[in-house]
Amino acid sequence: MVEVFRTNIEDEIVANAVARELGSLFPGALINFDLDDCDRILRVAGAGIVPRTITEFLARKGHQCEILE
Repeated sequence: MVEVFRTNIEDEIVANAVARELGSLFPGALINFDLDDCDRILRVAGAGIVPRTITEFLARKGHQCEILE
């Protein structure tokens, strides 16, 4: 399963830190950002991905995040 999210993360250092933390929540998932895209895309691929967990996690960190349909 691949989930794609729109974020407001613009900084590569922040994106890398978020990706590492999400990796702890979803071991084995492939996580990457496309900060060059106008939607600052976050992609999370793997089994057992829970989109709400991701959006709530980023919100707690002070970032906007919404799933792209």
